[in-house]
Amino acid sequence: MSAPDSAAPQGVDAAVDVARDYYNSSDADHFYFHVWGGEDIHVGLYRDDHEAIAPASRRTVERMVERLTRLNANARVLDIGAGYGGSMRYLAKTVGCHCVALNLSEVENQRDRAMNAEQGLDHLIDVVDASFETLDYPDNHFDVVWSQDAILHSGRRAQVLAEVHRVLKPGGEFVMTDPMAADDCPEGVLDPILARIHLQSLGTPGFYIRTATELGMEDVGFEDHSHQLTRHYGRVREELTRLAPQLKGKVSDDYVTRMKTGLGHWVTGGENGHLAWGIFLFRKR
Repeated sequence: MSAPDSAAPQGVDAAVDVARDYYNSSDADHFYFHVWGGEDIHVGLYRDDHEAIAPASRRTVERMVERLTRLNANARVLDIGAGYGGSMRYLAKTVGCHCVALNLSEVENQRDRAMNAEQGLDHLIDVVDASFETLDYPDNHFDVVWSQDAILHSGRRAQVLAEVHRVLKPGGEFVMTDPMAADDCPEGVLDPILARIHLQSLGTPGFYIRTATELGMEDVGFEDHSHQLTRHYGRVREELTRLAPQLKGKVSDDYVTRMKTGLGHWVTGGENGHLAWGIFLFRKR
């Protein structure tokens, strides 16, 4: 497995454009909205192999909130790679804090803004069209930075963490999840996954912990839920198969076929112990 942030033109320079184009596509938009979970498009914490995707995904949000100590109605929260913004709507509803949902897909952000307005939360949530590799905010600005299964799409992961550290207030907290390679993942075994997401590497738990601590963040603890990654991709593949007839005219047959294959690679990687996933919490010193 090549090291995260390895220098390569496609993996670094083109990663943002590749991700934006993908998530802006009609196929991806309908797939994630109708199959993956709608408001929450990240890995879930499942009670069993058959639980529905939406409640398991929301349970991840709830667990991340439980780990935070700086979250209150006066907090400023930044979500980098916010998708459809479900996590920030949850915080706005339950905590009443001001949230920024930063995301590079304009298509996803349109859905996000519409749902915020429908739920009467648009006064608490700013939806920003932007990449998280460079954050247009001053130093020491946010109490909490939040990220779910988004940083893998960057070819500059160390830079992303440096930006997170910069915009956090002293004592501020960074809570994140990301699909990763296991620390002991053999070279080359994840190539089918990497080819599918147009990247040269995935992060690892060791990389994120090492990088964050070198930047000046305290490692408050990594909750390892790697088995949930395998379970989640398996459940998404099952739902895609079940809903395929309803997706006719919304999602192309070619996309469905390729997605089933791609999801299968994630399941295989997880079953072989080559993937990792869980909840990190860091605190800025």
